[in-house]
Amino acid sequence: MAAHFPLKLIQSRALAPSIHHFVFRRDDGEALAFIPGQFIQIHFSYPDGSPTKRSYSIATVREHAAGADDPIEVAVSYVPGGAASELFGQLQEGQRIDASGPFGRFCLMPADTNRRYLLIATGTGVTPYRAMLPLLRQAIVERGVEVVLLFGARTPNELLYGDEFSAFAKANPGFRFVPCFSREPAPEGVYPEQRRGYVQDALAALAPDPEHDIAYLCGNPDMVDAAFEMLKGFALPVPHIRREKYVSSR
Repeated sequence: MAAHFPLKLIQSRALAPSIHHFVFRRDDGEALAFIPGQFIQIHFSYPDGSPTKRSYSIATVREHAAGADDPIEVAVSYVPGGAASELFGQLQEGQRIDASGPFGRFCLMPADTNRRYLLIATGTGVTPYRAMLPLLRQAIVERGVEVVLLFGARTPNELLYGDEFSAFAKANPGFRFVPCFSREPAPEGVYPEQRRGYVQDALAALAPDPEHDIAYLCGNPDMVDAAFEMLKGFALPVPHIRREKYVSSR
């Protein structure tokens, strides 16, 4: 059973009109030894005192071994009338919340021998891929892997961490960043590989290869289900399609 630990809010900032990025540190002097792709749970109570919890993927980009002063970063979507939204909306720098973890197996596997990763996301489902960037760089350098991040958003204002992924693509030639905008595209030249439409509509152009590709799907359940069926249609083995669905909780 994972231990509970206190988190202290260090800072927060808006990522999109309804999404904030929160930076915490453990407030017990211990390190959080997570694997990129894992999540933590935040524990709190409803107004009637009954306990509840919410899960958030760790978005921290960690380049070194876990340390007690390392930040623990998450992206939080605001749901109107949601209890978790109220909790985070009232949280001030220096205040503490209760957490546990890490949990989950939505991670890169050391035994992978694939030639390409297809990372597909919508909304806050992109946060585990942000945490994976150092491991992806290592795979590109050591194994010659190609990585394609296919990220769906309605507008450029909702493209979470878009500048970071774009900069990573420029610095690492084996990494492609392909934003897909369903409503409004970015100005020409901002994202050279941007597409119009939904992420699953762009999958065919990537020609998924059952022999050499491993796909990760994270975000809206409808997108995850649609992309999963499409990848199966390209004959990707089910064990090579790794999924995590995000459902907004009140």
